[in-house]
Amino acid sequence: MNGSEGISRVVVGVDGSPASYEALRWAVRHARFVGATVDAVAAYDVPAADGWSAPTVDTGFDEERARQDLTAEIGTVLLQVGEVPLVQHVVRGNAADVLTKASVGAELLVVGSRGRGGFASLLLGSVSQQCALYAPCPVVIVRQGTVDDATAAAEAS
Repeated sequence: MNGSEGISRVVVGVDGSPASYEALRWAVRHARFVGATVDAVAAYDVPAADGWSAPTVDTGFDEERARQDLTAEIGTVLLQVGEVPLVQHVVRGNAADVLTKASVGAELLVVGSRGRGGFASLLLGSVSQQCALYAPCPVVIVRQGTVDDATAAAEAS
């Protein structure tokens, strides 16, 4: 997932949640501003696949469908904020590990503050917290409901 030599790369975690949708918008706007490419990364894991017990089968998960959903989400965001060079990745593994590895050599890692899992009362999701602690580059954590307000204020001035 490394970009071309001399071109900055922004990695963004995408999981279909409203917060990741805003993180993707933020990452695309930032990449357009600094002339970077975007790596949109969606991670999935199969429960118990790495454990000692027999793997469970997640009959509801379809990798091809995940790729199609990611493509649709990216297309919607690009219609809203404009085109940038973008590569999408659907990777099997723990989301925090996948994003941390994908961000090696990147200018930034952008994640939503809360994704699909966890408890609604948590202010910072476990994936964003792990990325903030272990990513090898700066991490931007985007809270839901903040991107459009900040962008509108910046564009008005």
